[in-house]
Amino acid sequence: MQPKERILDTVSVLFHKQGYNATGINQIIDEAKVAKASFYQHFKSKEDLCVAFLNQRHGFWFEQLEKFVLNEKDSKSRVVASFDFLIFMNQKENFRGCSFLNILSEIPSDNVKVLNVIQSHKSDLRNYFKNLINNELTADHVYLLFESCIIESQLFKSNNLIEQSKKIIQTLIL
Repeated sequence: MQPKERILDTVSVLFHKQGYNATGINQIIDEAKVAKASFYQHFKSKEDLCVAFLNQRHGFWFEQLEKFVLNEKDSKSRVVASFDFLIFMNQKENFRGCSFLNILSEIPSDNVKVLNVIQSHKSDLRNYFKNLINNELTADHVYLLFESCIIESQLFKSNNLIEQSKKIIQTLIL
């Protein structure tokens, strides 16, 4: 692996386990086994590293979501399967929650660079549901249920409310 990839792999673990603020540059350099100069060659700051991490996470997350719902026969089934994807990710990542919201809670309100990436991810998710559901109000309702499922399942380390939300979704769109 190249140094940049090792750094990004390392922060994906460290930001998850420790949080963004508790993870220092020196620890990242040490655990990624890169030279300090190499780190700064790829990332000018921790903020730039965070943006790169979130962009990588965005691509990974949507790629996995699309793969997960690919074989569903229609858009309604894809919506419901999207909630199954949350269950899958919770099991795979031990109820990690949303990397974007986790970092949002740690950055200062004036950190526009990171905030823009987070907002873009959430806008893409909202548009994902709008593309599957013809009714914009219903699509927004589903998006808000999806977001609340992420937070609640992380908080309680349980998929129960995701299962409940799937039942709600079926009454809304089926």
